[in-house]
Amino acid sequence: MTPKPKRMSYSSSLTDSEWEILEPLLPEVLPQKKSTRPLDWSYRELIDGMLYRLKNGCNWEDLPKDLPPYSTVFYHYNQWRQAGSIEKLMRLLHEQVRAQVKKT
Repeated sequence: MTPKPKRMSYSSSLTDSEWEILEPLLPEVLPQKKSTRPLDWSYRELIDGMLYRLKNGCNWEDLPKDLPPYSTVFYHYNQWRQAGSIEKLMRLLHEQVRAQVKKT
């Protein structure tokens, strides 16, 4: 297997503190993974690819080469969208923000 290129940081990339909030929610919202081989890319890298495309409005094929391949990012995006995972994740994040606001 070819080694992954060194990752660049983009303005759309998750920060470490954002990832600490998001990571524990993923098992709750992502569809069950079929028993296939392990992922070649982390969920953080996949999400960074999705966020890059969302922020920059580029074609899937135009994702930078240091992100996961566009076909991989698109596959996971499409699976998560069809399963309602993105909406579930947004709802959980909104609930967390509302709970924090109530405390202050």
